[in-house]
Amino acid sequence: MAIHENLLGGPPPTHLPDDPEPRELLASGTAPADVAAKHPTSSLAWAQLADDAFQGGRVVESYAYARTGYHRGLDALRRSGWKGHGPVPWEHEPNRGFLRALHALARAAQAIGEQEEYERCSQFLKDSSPTAAQTLS
Repeated sequence: MAIHENLLGGPPPTHLPDDPEPRELLASGTAPADVAAKHPTSSLAWAQLADDAFQGGRVVESYAYARTGYHRGLDALRRSGWKGHGPVPWEHEPNRGFLRALHALARAAQAIGEQEEYERCSQFLKDSSPTAAQTLS
């Protein structure tokens, strides 16, 4: 038996490939809008834009940024073999941009009264990574 074999029969965890440049640019203080413009497929850059907009009281803007990051992340997950369900571990750092965007989308949806979207995204986050759901809440 292999170590880390999934004994429950569910899909294996999805680990997005590492793309360190957007993360490093954000960590060095580069404006998230500049990072998103240079790396438009980076869910992390869009998630940061969503967080900044939400903290600034620009909820609709936050929703739009979060939705972009969410969809960019879904594209990346599918390219990595994800079939629409299964774990997306927070512990794998490249997954965090998608998970943060998903959380930001749920938060902004709730703030604008999109209860169904809020519930769907919140459950998706919990199903993808209980650690992310706990860490980001």
